[in-house]
Amino acid sequence: MSRKDYKKPLPRIDEENRWFWEACARHELVLQRCGGCGELRFYPRGLCPACLSSSVEYVRSSGRGRIHTFTVTYQSQAPGFRDELPYVMAYVDLDEGPRVLSNVVHTPPEEVKIGMAVEVVFEDVDEDLAIPRFRRASER
Repeated sequence: MSRKDYKKPLPRIDEENRWFWEACARHELVLQRCGGCGELRFYPRGLCPACLSSSVEYVRSSGRGRIHTFTVTYQSQAPGFRDELPYVMAYVDLDEGPRVLSNVVHTPPEEVKIGMAVEVVFEDVDEDLAIPRFRRASER
């Protein structure tokens, strides 16, 4: 696949989040830890929302978590999305603490449940870009 063939919106990559997307291209889910207060955070940003420190370190996530809440979409006319109906959007509480919004894939929508264990998988757009998604986790 290539970016020109990918039908869904692509992330806007800038200096503040480039490190995140480079990690995803390596199939690693990476979080930020504040160097000031230790708060783990997701989504990538320049300042800690808890203490406003700009000191940051990067921590590899296990990529495991649980469904906090979700919705199943049955109708969409948006290119790229209508071909995958129905699809699941979910908030995932990562084991490390932060909450991530993503799709649940490779799992029938009727089997998705609040509290279900999930793990990250990556949708490769091309060799330089992969999008994190989640699927039902293998046994823990």
